[in-house]
Amino acid sequence: MRSGNYLKIILGVMVIGAAVMLFVLFGPPKLLAKTSTPDYCMSCHVMESQFEAWFHTGAHRRIKCVDCHLPNGNAGIHYIWKSIDGMKDVLVFYSGTVPDRIMLSTHGEKVLRENCIRCHDTAVAMIDTTRNCWGCHRWVTHTRNAAIETL
Repeated sequence: MRSGNYLKIILGVMVIGAAVMLFVLFGPPKLLAKTSTPDYCMSCHVMESQFEAWFHTGAHRRIKCVDCHLPNGNAGIHYIWKSIDGMKDVLVFYSGTVPDRIMLSTHGEKVLRENCIRCHDTAVAMIDTTRNCWGCHRWVTHTRNAAIETL
């Protein structure tokens, strides 16, 4: 085979690879929007109790899961972490290793705290924002125990 043929094959593989990558990143029309809805997050049966707790609890039921659980300061970072967290969730679910109690990772806690501060910035301007908000606001979590409560 001549070197020109190798070049064409390599170029073809790169074009096909780029097309596949773009499809995976952006998917069919409206896939990104669909995967940002609480209904989509709940479609995994292990998230049913978290969905029910969110749905029946105070003002936070008016926002989407991704508003709290993904970085929202930069669109690129948002979609990178959406991909990372989504693939991790798929892997955990389909490998059958879903824990009995779903807990936030250290990174998830940081993102959640930053989003609490972003939404409630005027209310938290004079307090220690290095602490986790749900340490005091215990009932904001997905536990379905009661309405929002503070110390």
